[in-house]
Amino acid sequence: MLLLLAGYLQQFHTGFSVFQYLTLRGILGVLTALALALCLGPWMIRTLQIRQIGQAVRNDGPQSHLSKKGTPTMGGALILSAITISTLLWADLSNRYVWVVLAVTLLFGAIGWVDDYRKVIEKNSRGLPSRWKYFWQSVFGLAAAIFLYMTAEAPVETTFIVPLLKTVEVQLGLGFIVLTYFVIVGSSNAVNLTDGLDGLAILPTVMVGGALGIFCYLSGNANFSDYLLIPYVAGAGELIVFCGALIGAGLGFLWFNTYPAQVFMGDVGALALGAALGTIAVIVRQEIVLFIMGGVFVMETLSVMIQVASFKLTGKRVFRMAPIHHHFELKGWPEPRVIVRFWIITVILVLVGLATLKLR
Repeated sequence: MLLLLAGYLQQFHTGFSVFQYLTLRGILGVLTALALALCLGPWMIRTLQIRQIGQAVRNDGPQSHLSKKGTPTMGGALILSAITISTLLWADLSNRYVWVVLAVTLLFGAIGWVDDYRKVIEKNSRGLPSRWKYFWQSVFGLAAAIFLYMTAEAPVETTFIVPLLKTVEVQLGLGFIVLTYFVIVGSSNAVNLTDGLDGLAILPTVMVGGALGIFCYLSGNANFSDYLLIPYVAGAGELIVFCGALIGAGLGFLWFNTYPAQVFMGDVGALALGAALGTIAVIVRQEIVLFIMGGVFVMETLSVMIQVASFKLTGKRVFRMAPIHHHFELKGWPEPRVIVRFWIITVILVLVGLATLKLR
C-alpha cells in the first residue's frame, strides 16, 4: 500500500525511490509489526481478561501449570493483526506469493480461532472436533498447493531440491501438490503441539521465519541464487516483508508471553504461524531445510506420535508425558530451563539450515 504511495511520490522527489529496496521494506515490516504488537498488546490482554477468555489447564499435567489457569489466551490474534497490517503496508500487493502466504496464515488462524472460541467461550473442552479441524486444514492446504502448482512460471518452482546435493533435482509434477499439502498441514500442527510453555513456540517460529526470509531474499535474486546454486524463484524476494512482519509481531508477542506469561497464543496463532512457515518453505523450495531448522517442532511432533503408537501397541508410554517438553518438566526441569534449552537447540539448527546455502 505504502509502496504504491511511494511510487507516486517518486515523481516529485527521487528520495522516495528508496522504498523500492526490499531490505528497507523488510526492516520496516519488522519495526511496524513490533510497534503494533507492543502498542496493542496491553489493550488486548485487558480485553481478554474482562471477557474472561482464560486458559483451561489439564489436571493430569505438571502441577506447576495449575497456576496458569485463567491466563488470557487467543493472543495469537494480536500476532496475526500485526503481521497482516504490516504486510499490507509495506509489501508489493501485486505479488501473488504475498497473497497466498497471507491467505494461508489467516485461514489457518480462522480454524484455530473457532477451536479456541469453542473451548474458552462455549466451555466445550473438545473445541473443534479433530476430524473437522483436519478437514479444514486439508481444504486450505490443498487449495494453496493447487494454486502454487497452477501459477508456477518455471519448472524449478515445482522441483524437489536436496540440500548438499546440487545435482539432485526431482521434477515432482502433480506430486508437488501432495508434498505441499503435507508440508503446510504438518508444519501447522507441529507448531501447535510445541505451543505448551511460555514462549516455547514463538521464539523458534521467529528464528525459523527470519532464516526463511533470508532464503526468500536470495532465491528472489537471480545473481545471488545463481552464485549459491539455489532455485531462482521470481518474486519470492517480496516475502522478506512478510517474514519481517512475522519477526516483529512474534517478538512483540514474546514481550507479553515470556515466562511467566501474561497471555497465551492459542490455536489461532500456532496453527496460522506453522502454516505460514510451511508455505514459505515450499515457495522457496526448501522443505528439507525447514525440517532441519524446525527440529524442535519435529521433535515435539514425533514424541506425540511415538507416545500414541507405543501406548496403543504395547499399553506402555515411552515418555512421562507428550509432547516432550512436558516429559522434561515431569523429570524435574523448571519450565524456564526447558524453554531456553529448546531455544538454544533452535539457534543451532537454524545456523545449520543457513549453512546449507554455501555447502552445495
